[in-house]
Amino acid sequence: MIGRLSGILLEKNPPQLLVDVQGVGYEVDVPMSTFYNLPHTGERVTLFTHQAIREDAHLLFGFGNAEERAVFRQLIKISGVGARTALSILSGMSIADLAQAVTRQEAGRLVKVPGIGKKTAERLLLELKGKLGADLGAVGGVAAVPDAQTDILNALIALGYSDKEALLALKSVPAGATVSDGIKQALKALSKG
Repeated sequence: MIGRLSGILLEKNPPQLLVDVQGVGYEVDVPMSTFYNLPHTGERVTLFTHQAIREDAHLLFGFGNAEERAVFRQLIKISGVGARTALSILSGMSIADLAQAVTRQEAGRLVKVPGIGKKTAERLLLELKGKLGADLGAVGGVAAVPDAQTDILNALIALGYSDKEALLALKSVPAGATVSDGIKQALKALSKG
């Protein structure tokens, strides 16, 4: 198996790269998160890779760091999620966002990724629970919220509010509020804004 490539970046055609490693050109598919952080063509690049061997093709997938590759490998283990879908997920959201969505069981955030339907999103949340994002603490500058507040946040997102709007409205809800009271108070705050 090819686990890492280090060479000269010859071509960049999203999502595919051509990397020259001592005279051998490797075609590597990468998620957009890796693509945006690549050096200019003609410069050295190092990628962590995952090789997939199928009956009709040998494919190589590259990642900017080992964590991204590990998440990719977790994703492709899930029934119905192939390499292309896994790349799409990693291109559509950061690992921190994915972990947060799994921790909070927010299917709505996954459905926003192209190629992910409601059933696939629910399967992802179920399969990744406990494997990704279990002990997050603070992610993306947002501290983990207690269960009632998580339910309020999920309800607001389900009603169509963005994550940012929902989190802002959640600040107006007192800490000890029940879910139903919290939703009412958050909706009042949203209607004033």
